[in-house]
Amino acid sequence: MSVSALVSVGVQAMKASYASLQTTSHNIANASVEGYSRQTVSLETARSKYSGAGFFGLGVNVATTTRAHDQFLTKETATAASQSSMDVTRAEQLTRLESVFPIGEAGLGFKSMQFLNGMIDVAARPQDLSGREVVLARGRELAAGFASAATQLDALQRGVTQDLQNSVAAVNELTTRLAQTNGEIAAAIGAGHAPNDLLDERDRLVRQLSSYLQVTTVQAPDGSLGVFVAGGQRVVLGEEASKLAVVADPGDTSRSALAMVEGQNLRVLPPSLLAGGSIAGLLNFQGQDLARANNLIGHMARSIADRVNEQQSFGLDLLGRQGKDIFSVGAPRVLPVPGNNPATTAPQLTVVDAQALQAADYELRVDPNAPGQYIVTRLTDGQQWNGVGSGQVIDGVRIDLTAPFPANADRFILQPVARAAAGMSMSLARPEELAAAAPLVASVRPDNKGTMTFASLSTLAPIAGTPPNSTLTFTGAAATPAGAFNYSWVEGATTRTGTWTPGQALVLDGRLSLDLRGVPAAGDRLELGPTLNPSANNGNAMALSNLREERFVGGNSVTEAYAGMIGDIGVRVQGSQTASRISAGVLAASEQRRAAQAGVNLDEEAAHLVHQQQQYQAAAKVLQVAQSVFDTLLDVAGR
Repeated sequence: MSVSALVSVGVQAMKASYASLQTTSHNIANASVEGYSRQTVSLETARSKYSGAGFFGLGVNVATTTRAHDQFLTKETATAASQSSMDVTRAEQLTRLESVFPIGEAGLGFKSMQFLNGMIDVAARPQDLSGREVVLARGRELAAGFASAATQLDALQRGVTQDLQNSVAAVNELTTRLAQTNGEIAAAIGAGHAPNDLLDERDRLVRQLSSYLQVTTVQAPDGSLGVFVAGGQRVVLGEEASKLAVVADPGDTSRSALAMVEGQNLRVLPPSLLAGGSIAGLLNFQGQDLARANNLIGHMARSIADRVNEQQSFGLDLLGRQGKDIFSVGAPRVLPVPGNNPATTAPQLTVVDAQALQAADYELRVDPNAPGQYIVTRLTDGQQWNGVGSGQVIDGVRIDLTAPFPANADRFILQPVARAAAGMSMSLARPEELAAAAPLVASVRPDNKGTMTFASLSTLAPIAGTPPNSTLTFTGAAATPAGAFNYSWVEGATTRTGTWTPGQALVLDGRLSLDLRGVPAAGDRLELGPTLNPSANNGNAMALSNLREERFVGGNSVTEAYAGMIGDIGVRVQGSQTASRISAGVLAASEQRRAAQAGVNLDEEAAHLVHQQQQYQAAAKVLQVAQSVFDTLLDVAGR
């Protein structure tokens, strides 16, 4: 073996040691860089050379530099990042939503009770305009509270739209960079070696993209990566990147939707196909939580307004006129689904029973099994009504259809209460228009023998025209129930009979409610006649104040309904926060596993550095020995 061969082996050893030192230094320098994968120099033994004395080694070659990378762990971390980002985004939005429904004196439940409590003062002094002014002021505050809450919900919707636009801009930037990186990687792999830093960069870009949208990736033979979203929609393929855009939701233009840009066209992506990422979290919040909040607050606003207006219409104002509406609310809304025949007439919605209303949206479509009839589906729980015809009432809402009628492919979204709160306002402007008086008065005959006295009379239904004089006579004890009394009520030519139990309200024909005290004797009479002095009558004001305990908001009282609304939102907030913590924990565990396999351990790298330094020094020693041998040979040859 010649001296030159020994020098060559030493040089190869120094190159290998230097390459290892350089790679270890690179690892140390990038130890804190997110997504960096530890790199290692791959060495291979140089092919030995045969001589008459056998095979002599020619040293070592640097084969390539590899990175510690596990494709499964990288994908797992990206998927976990998508889920975590979606959960965190929804939790943040729900926390903002929760602030729209405060408790205590700032809450709508308190404002509603304050308005109804004001009726007690009016009942105490029906002729006093100051008490009526207080009721109107509280009514305006209540209406403004509902309208303000709806405005805040609309502001949250605008915030969702802005966040979607910012997110989509970031996604488009990331996909463009991914496409460029794909090109650089493909070119570098063509040279025969893997560009480790570029591959790490691409993985980081995919991870960042996953925080906005859950993606699936497919690697091509040339090393480029195809990136797909929403069940197979291409966003990156090779060096080409597709664009996304935020558009108005075709089904409800007040909401936003995600769309693919395809030339001059935009194709909306269904939110159900977006399984993760902050964009999915925003769309889920918009379509589920925000929609639910609008329906809850709209349901309460509509129920209060309709029931108060109804009771107001039963009474008389200071001038003896039938009571006018106190509140007005936003009208029901019907939204055609994209693709409908534009000539089709949209259904008309009319609320006929506010107490039967549900805080829900509905879908109407043609019933394929019954020509001329329709299927209505409640979207909150999937409850379905088949064979629906024009004029049918569902959950307190009458649905009317006129020609040209919907065709087989037509669909409509029905929103009976979603915008009720947004349009709530005070209709009554003058205090004397508050209908505090009942249209009837009652008096106990002075010659009665029993202890029965009259406390108050409330109207339960409108009384048309001037009510006639009538007489209520107690005819004696009833057989059942125990302690009850029989009565007959003569109103004009009509006589009605029934039984009454002391301590309970006596309801006559579903129109009048009498509050009587004591016990009547047989033959005792109560005379009823039209109210001649409305300023001295408080019957309807008492009925209005009694609405505090009445369960007219979906089977709940006003305070119960508001508490239920807060509870509904609170459960969503707690659920989202729990999901956020769980998914964040999954992400942390996934990242830990990835880092354990691909991350840089500084203690380990420091040990490698010492070892590689020793290798480098040993290789240098080989060259030093070779130089000494060469000098000795020259000396011998020169003699």
